[in-house]
Amino acid sequence: MAEARASADAAHRLMVRVYWEDTDAGGIVYYANYLRFAERARSELVRLAGLDQAALLCDHGIAFAVRRCEIDYRAPARLDDLLCVVTRVERLGGASIAMRQEIFRDETPIVGLLVDLVSVNRDLQPVRLPPEVRATLAQWQAGDRPAATAPAA
Repeated sequence: MAEARASADAAHRLMVRVYWEDTDAGGIVYYANYLRFAERARSELVRLAGLDQAALLCDHGIAFAVRRCEIDYRAPARLDDLLCVVTRVERLGGASIAMRQEIFRDETPIVGLLVDLVSVNRDLQPVRLPPEVRATLAQWQAGDRPAATAPAA
């Protein structure tokens, strides 16, 4: 189960249910799966913002790649927990996007991430963000976009 939604505080929220496939033999979420949850949340933010990543690659020849990720594990999630991945656009550079993500179980923050993305061309060389992409993401940074709800695909 996953559901994506925007909020008035310029944050995107993705609800994720923990399934057996996400856990180790003890029913605890395997550490690398938090990165998968965070990736889904970033992708849903981009989709909800109206950016089509396949079209960005086809029309502009760009994609987003993770350049750096810092992760802080605070508490474990377990089988059948319902988690909320909160994503915020922190900073936009010429070719970069910095995002802060928190994963919550109920009201408890269990994982924190700082993720730096870079816009790259097909040769994996950094390229500037197209103006329309930058403008769209800047709205998420400033909280100027309308609130919306969209189910995760």
